[in-house]
Amino acid sequence: QVQLVESGGGLVQPGGSLRLSCAASGMRFSLYTMGWYRQAPGKQRELVAAITRGGNTNYADSVKGRFTISRDNAKNTVSLQMNSLEPEDSAVYFCNARSTVDYWGQGTQVTVSS
Repeated sequence: QVQLVESGGGLVQPGGSLRLSCAASGMRFSLYTMGWYRQAPGKQRELVAAITRGGNTNYADSVKGRFTISRDNAKNTVSLQMNSLEPEDSAVYFCNARSTVDYWGQGTQVTVSS
């Protein structure tokens, strides 16, 4: 079955960096649009960044210029490099694979706090 496993979350100070990774299995990874979503307490889940099969990227306005999404089709992984982190970036981050169906990881906590 399809599995998406996130890693790389944690506690970081404002202005710091984190790199999230998502390892996919049980799917033809190269055929999926891959994305990162986040959900903060009391808020709806929102798109952070996505990358298509062809490598086109899309970012939420709030993270443009700070976050970078990338994929490695040979390793079945998608990553999110997060720089200049702000307390407002604190949330649970979810990996998403989208084709005709959606698959989700379990999420990884990112906390930005001094």
